[in-house]
Amino acid sequence: MPQLNPAPWFLTFLTAWTILLILLAPKLLKMHFPTEPKLDTNTKPHQPWTWPWF
Repeated sequence: MPQLNPAPWFLTFLTAWTILLILLAPKLLKMHFPTEPKLDTNTKPHQPWTWPWF
């Protein structure tokens, strides 16, 4: 079975990664949550379940 010639595909591979790293990565890294997640301390402590048949 013949092997693929990597010469035309290597340039395509490098171009795709260059576009990804230069153009898309900074845009994705700038995204953030509309509201920052925080720890909710106003919840009441967990109560064990009382099974009525025991």
